[in-house]
Amino acid sequence: MGRTILGVVVGLAVAMVVIFVMEGLATVISPPPPGLDLKNEADLARLVETASITMKVLVLFGWLLGSFVGAWVAAKVSRAHRVSAAIVVGIGIVLGVILNATMLPHPLWMTALGIALPIPLAWCAARLATPRATL
Repeated sequence: MGRTILGVVVGLAVAMVVIFVMEGLATVISPPPPGLDLKNEADLARLVETASITMKVLVLFGWLLGSFVGAWVAAKVSRAHRVSAAIVVGIGIVLGVILNATMLPHPLWMTALGIALPIPLAWCAARLATPRATL
């Protein structure tokens, strides 16, 4: 049980790093307008509203990639409860997307995909992290 909890914690941490890296990449590719303070919630909301489609897709990709990579790590660390640990990471990402969507004006398609895909991707990651029996 201890390895499963450790797997979930490490998996969520890895997922967050992946998401932050992808969001950083999105801001490098599509920088915010000058004078925008990303620590100010109103400015951040305005940035999300006016962001390019490229930036929105990169942020969504970050959520999905974070879910997959974090779930894979959780499954590898967990060993005994690989799928459960991975699914918990996927659920964590979904909860993060929901929280993010309540605070910032994301387009509906982005929120819908951010809610619908992380758990299936986490399951796929757990399957890939599970060793196959050899004959």
